[in-house]
Amino acid sequence: MTVPILKQGDVLVASMQEALSDHALIEFRDRLSDQVGRARARVVIIDVTALDVLDSFATRTLRAIAYTARLRGARTVVVGIQPEVAFAMVQLGLTLESVETALDLEEGLALVGAIAGSGGHAAH
Repeated sequence: MTVPILKQGDVLVASMQEALSDHALIEFRDRLSDQVGRARARVVIIDVTALDVLDSFATRTLRAIAYTARLRGARTVVVGIQPEVAFAMVQLGLTLESVETALDLEEGLALVGAIAGSGGHAAH
């Protein structure tokens, strides 16, 4: 399954509707990286609400997407991590260090507004 990537102004929103194979995650990473440049995106929001698991490869891939986007001038916010997914990630020692997260898409969009309101740089 291809992850839909929607453009909203200078924001790209990608919604992962199901767990992806490693190969599909790599394709998603590459396509999203390309879209950041084509769309001149300043922010990438990745919605993982539908996922009931984030394994180590998916977690590393999300981090790689965030780092790649940052190198291309865009910030990444991962939204919608379910409580059981967060708990499992903590138990397994999986982190999204240096990747901004938000409760849901609404909170992620509010964070985007905060980023845009501060000249593209959120406070850390």
